[in-house]
Amino acid sequence: MGRTPSNRPTLARVAERAGVSVSTASLAFSGSGPITPETRDKVFAAATDLGYTGPNPLGRQLRRGRSGIVGVVIGDHPGRAFRDPVAVQVLDGLVDVLGTEGLGVLLIPGVDLGEDTVDPLLETAAMDVAVLVWGVLTDDPTLAALQRRSVPVVVGEGRAVEGSPLVELEDRAGAAEAVRHLVGLGHTRIAEISLPFGRGERSGPVDAERLACADRTPTAHRMAGIRDVVDPVITWETPASLVEHGRDAATEILGTWVPADERPTAIVAHSDLLAAGAVIAARELGLRIPEDVSVAGFDGLDLPWLSPDVLTSVHQPLRDKGMKLGQAAIDLIAGREPTSVSLPVGLVPGTTTGPAPAR
Repeated sequence: MGRTPSNRPTLARVAERAGVSVSTASLAFSGSGPITPETRDKVFAAATDLGYTGPNPLGRQLRRGRSGIVGVVIGDHPGRAFRDPVAVQVLDGLVDVLGTEGLGVLLIPGVDLGEDTVDPLLETAAMDVAVLVWGVLTDDPTLAALQRRSVPVVVGEGRAVEGSPLVELEDRAGAAEAVRHLVGLGHTRIAEISLPFGRGERSGPVDAERLACADRTPTAHRMAGIRDVVDPVITWETPASLVEHGRDAATEILGTWVPADERPTAIVAHSDLLAAGAVIAARELGLRIPEDVSVAGFDGLDLPWLSPDVLTSVHQPLRDKGMKLGQAAIDLIAGREPTSVSLPVGLVPGTTTGPAPAR
């Protein structure tokens, strides 16, 4: 059976209706080239009659050597990433800025698939630039895959990559500010719940050898900031920034098997979700917040479900960070020289920190 001719309007049919060549009709839509206003109006009138809205923008971008797509490497499984309000707010700012330039977004998990294997999208998907939202690791296979394809890269909260703009936080100073707040309240036994260290997932206490393995920049910076003020009595590594991991860590740190005179009187967590989990664990153990144990976090999230408590937290400009990442990507695509940015953070006291308990 023969195929029925499509009734979909095309540029060729517009040109035929207007009585001009296809190349002249194309010039009318491009807004450039030697074409009179009368001819342009004739082409647009024919397009209106046929219901033709213009050439395929993707095809036009590809002819210019562009896809109109920004690859955004989110650094985790999508299902878990979208449980984290930090990731959601950063992506919100990023997508909004890219949308103003008509750029699309391709979300790519940056998870470790083993043996330096990366998501196939990194090897094959069309993209004009890639944004590594949560930075790069040492000998990072994701970065290597993009560099093999000569895809320009924007780095968020990671180590500097030559030729790539960096959007980072002053999180070392912020972590130090949180600990100084606790020390000022009289706390000397301060525990730490950390973000993941690098590839793979691990949960448990950290010794000196393991401390040297911290490869993720946010983790390394916040650990360094804490140690600028005190040496934690214990550091507990978590596999992801989720409430349940903070709860599990704090249950071990504050458990009833820990002698009362050795139990930490304060916990500083690398994220608000980990800190919220610590608050929940303390409540479940019958400890009062902040009378028996103080908890401080990092991010500045609004967590109404933690009521009546409001976390003491180092606030970071999440949406603004996403916007800065997006603007850096736009500048790279446009051939402009993007600049690296360091965003300030600041401690906002809540109800979860108070004076150290008397012993």
